[in-house]
Amino acid sequence: MAATQTLQMTFVTQAGTRTTISLDNPRDDLTEAEVVSAMDEIIAKNIFNTSGGDLVSKHSAQIVDRTVSVLYGGQA
Repeated sequence: MAATQTLQMTFVTQAGTRTTISLDNPRDDLTEAEVVSAMDEIIAKNIFNTSGGDLVSKHSAQIVDRTVSVLYGGQA
């Protein structure tokens, strides 16, 4: 059984659409304040291009836990 975690940060673009940045294996002790600060910095530095234009605001952030149980095969 393999378990993974992903931090998903969702932003609103200039066009009003949403786009998500996903980061694998976030720290276990990651705080809301750290994520909000990182999202603010991403918006301020304007370092990502999206089809909807610049990232203009934060929408949400979440940590997704995923567990995969192989029932058959999958091993070399």
